[in-house]
Amino acid sequence: MASKKDHLATDIDTHQEMFNVAFNAGDVDAVNALYVDDAVGMWEPGKPVQGQARRDYVEHFIKTRNATVEATVLQQMVNGDTAMVVVEWEMDTTRDGKPEKLSGLAVDVLQRGEDGGWRYVIDNAYAGNGPWPAESSFPVPPKP
Repeated sequence: MASKKDHLATDIDTHQEMFNVAFNAGDVDAVNALYVDDAVGMWEPGKPVQGQARRDYVEHFIKTRNATVEATVLQQMVNGDTAMVVVEWEMDTTRDGKPEKLSGLAVDVLQRGEDGGWRYVIDNAYAGNGPWPAESSFPVPPKP
């Protein structure tokens, strides 16, 4: 069995490809390894999930939706150990046994860990599909 480290891109240019391969293989552990523990993900418009809820959502989605994704990086900016990536994606999936085609423009924030691997901090798959009302955004905790 491959280690979690084997699923991480140490080059930001290969991160999206590694996500696509893991997702299309139905490898829940490999997909979740591409996120920091408390990452926020928006896999449904207006419904962000964080931490364990995000991991559970990813597992349920992959195991029940029979999905495949094609995603292409349109733009990326890197500042030290932080990256912002804009991704165009299309997904073939099923919902309640019926075929469904999803697509969107994602804006993601990634962080390079001490081990050199890039991981999502924010995965906003629907950033370019909106606008969404402010109340659908993930609540920002007050600053101390």
